[in-house]
Amino acid sequence: MDRLSNTVRPYAWGSTTAIPALLGIAPTGEPQAEMWMGAHPGAPSRIARPKSTTDTANTTDTATTADTTDTTAPTERPLTDVIAADPEGELGAATVARFGPRLPFLLKLLAAGAPLSLQVHPDLDQARKGYEDEETRGVPIDAPHRTYKDANHKPELICALTPFDGLCGFRRPTEAADAMEALGVDSLKPYVDLLRAHPEEAALREVLTAILGADPAEMADTVAEAAAACERLGGAHAPYARIAHNYPGDPGVLAAMLLNYVRLQPGEALFLGAGVPHAYLDGLGVEIMANSDNVLRCGLTPKHIDVPELLRIVRFEATEPGVLRPEASPSGEERYETPVDEFALSRYTLASGAAPAELTAPTPQILLCTAGTVQVGELGLTPGQSVYVPAAEAVEATGSGTLFRATVAARAA
Repeated sequence: MDRLSNTVRPYAWGSTTAIPALLGIAPTGEPQAEMWMGAHPGAPSRIARPKSTTDTANTTDTATTADTTDTTAPTERPLTDVIAADPEGELGAATVARFGPRLPFLLKLLAAGAPLSLQVHPDLDQARKGYEDEETRGVPIDAPHRTYKDANHKPELICALTPFDGLCGFRRPTEAADAMEALGVDSLKPYVDLLRAHPEEAALREVLTAILGADPAEMADTVAEAAAACERLGGAHAPYARIAHNYPGDPGVLAAMLLNYVRLQPGEALFLGAGVPHAYLDGLGVEIMANSDNVLRCGLTPKHIDVPELLRIVRFEATEPGVLRPEASPSGEERYETPVDEFALSRYTLASGAAPAELTAPTPQILLCTAGTVQVGELGLTPGQSVYVPAAEAVEATGSGTLFRATVAARAA
């Protein structure tokens, strides 16, 4: 197993204090939004692993054949390159057969200090077709208007480490109408009428389409009036006032009022499937997802919004946000059940003097400490530290603390 060296992404919405507080280090004053753990090419973790003499043909960070450096000395290498050098040895034959020669999940610490963009993710078929279409049309992969960065879907799970606020799925149209009508803003009346006059799917589709297609100047005025009313009313309207404070004039503020507001307590989680609009507002959590970067934005962002494609992907149906709580097993593993194959997330609460937690698995794993002090094999972990464990490598954990385990779902292994 290998200790991970991870990248922290400084997105503008990130908290300046949450990740430093977990790591026990001084804040830099800059936002620290996400710490990535895994083998995503955008920011792969690095491990100190001796380099095999057979690696040079398979990795991207090795020198040419004229290199005379010691290939057996430990050096920090991207996890992407380590896996590329020996996919079956690192991931296991079953994982490679199911997902190809790549780690199929990405684990993150996510620290929201301001609302993230309101967004949805495509399903696997939509992602493949969208990616192929943009490739055929020659849209550069790094173009600001590019929608599909890869051909994969992006189901995700967020587990709260602190109280965590978010928006998840459409609420019933009549509830959204009541919330808008209570603001007493005349320019919202057409949306209220649409929400009350049509069946659920049509009502949600027509109102979101109207919000995203409205005149920007008129929308900015409407959002300003709505934000002032939310501030005045407080209570259930308070989250939308905060959103508007961070994104003044953004139509996403009104789109957010169509969604369910949810607050997670530590240990609770949300699963976000394809087509479900959502946004994280505030808090620190452990997030796991399929290894993809496909996001279609609805608002609360200065980035490109592809309205026609968004409206094609969104599932216009009211849902209750299903808050997940872990299911305990006799082994002490507390598992968050999800309907996807690419990942599985579970938690261990370890106590001093207790029997070791047996973690050996036929799949690759990333183990993350979030509280206390945990011993994983010969490696001691404190909050925010993590290790990568190749498939089938024997591993036990002891100590006094909390350990999250990210791996591939057993049914896919």
